[in-house]
Amino acid sequence: MGSKKNFKNLPHKTIERLSQYRRALLICLDNNKTHIFSHEIAKIQHITPVQVRRDLMLIGYSGTLRKGYNIQELIDLIGTIIDNEEGLNTTIIGMGNLGRALIKYLSGKRSKLEIVAGFDTNPDKIGNKFSGIQCSSIEHLDKIIKEKNIKIGIITVPEDQTIEMAQKLVDAGIKGILNYTPKPVEVPDHVYLEEYDMITTLEKVAFYVKMAEEQKK
Repeated sequence: MGSKKNFKNLPHKTIERLSQYRRALLICLDNNKTHIFSHEIAKIQHITPVQVRRDLMLIGYSGTLRKGYNIQELIDLIGTIIDNEEGLNTTIIGMGNLGRALIKYLSGKRSKLEIVAGFDTNPDKIGNKFSGIQCSSIEHLDKIIKEKNIKIGIITVPEDQTIEMAQKLVDAGIKGILNYTPKPVEVPDHVYLEEYDMITTLEKVAFYVKMAEEQKK
């Protein structure tokens, strides 16, 4: 297996694919499958077997020609690379429809990533629980983030509040931010930022549908 000291240099896209591989492998394990070949993983992920083999070589894992990759071993190795050993606490900023849906969806999905708090400015939401997560006032964000040792913040607020909420998270000591709003934000170098714009993703899908339709003409 690979040396941990090298994992920090893995390409971002490889990290994304490793997460996707693990998700697929967990499903295979639930179906009592013990080994898998690169072409099987590739088919599930809609990529090439060469890409799968390249990613797994980067983490120092190889299978056998006869049986392929040991699924449980590969799941465990990916876990040592992606997961924090002690686990990481996460919070949702914005308890609207998207925020509540994310809490419900992410609950129990990964043992090393747990949503432990939610925040909003709406007094009708503050004090209530959503899927077991207490919604607190933004005014208490700094205090609760420190008390619960929260390291990751997920922003799902209206666009005009995005920059303010990102700054509040940075000021509170958050180390990673996932921004679900279409408003870009800037963060210091010590904070890792990932921005996911659903409109951009949908437009990408629409582009390829358009190309397919034009080819039929």
